[in-house]
Amino acid sequence: MSIDPKAFVAGMSALGAGLAMIAGIGPGIGEGYTAGQACAAIGRQPEAQGDITRTMILGIAMAESTGIYALVVALILLFANPFVGQF
Repeated sequence: MSIDPKAFVAGMSALGAGLAMIAGIGPGIGEGYTAGQACAAIGRQPEAQGDITRTMILGIAMAESTGIYALVVALILLFANPFVGQF
């Protein structure tokens, strides 16, 4: 019994997309930790709220870009798979 190559590539692409989405865990943990530390810093120095908030938002935006890249890779593997036509 042989496996259809296109079905195999599609299945492996779905598996790869699922593994790529595991990368969404890291930014979620990092953003939560960053917000918690920013709240603690604002509690210690309320007069520095603007600087702390600005730095926190910049850091969260950079961390979120990792999750967005993983989402883009997963969507490409699922819907615009460049490997299906090669087999």
